[in-house]
Amino acid sequence: MKSAYEIAMEKLRRQDAERGESPEQLTDSQREEIAEVRKVYGARMAEREILHQAELRKARATGEAEAVATVEEAYRRDRGRIEEDRDAKIRAVKGGSGKPTPKGRSGKAKRKR
Repeated sequence: MKSAYEIAMEKLRRQDAERGESPEQLTDSQREEIAEVRKVYGARMAEREILHQAELRKARATGEAEAVATVEEAYRRDRGRIEEDRDAKIRAVKGGSGKPTPKGRSGKAKRKR
């Protein structure tokens, strides 16, 4: 007898096969790189959360609703950027390109002449 989980997973596998998708097979080094990326970005997210709480307390102390809204908007924007960067690096690792290069760099050093 199969559990509801096993039945649901089989259904999802069938749906993926119908769409032509196959499950990803990651190497051990890719798994390690992805874990490291998640760890680093988890720390960045936690740091941003702490800063957000401090900024929010200051904004609320002023009593201005606009200041609170500005702090909240900046926090949402920063969270989104951090999540996008994390996801891009994970996609790069899964894509087989190895370690992703920092944003705005091509991997090759360019010299000014």
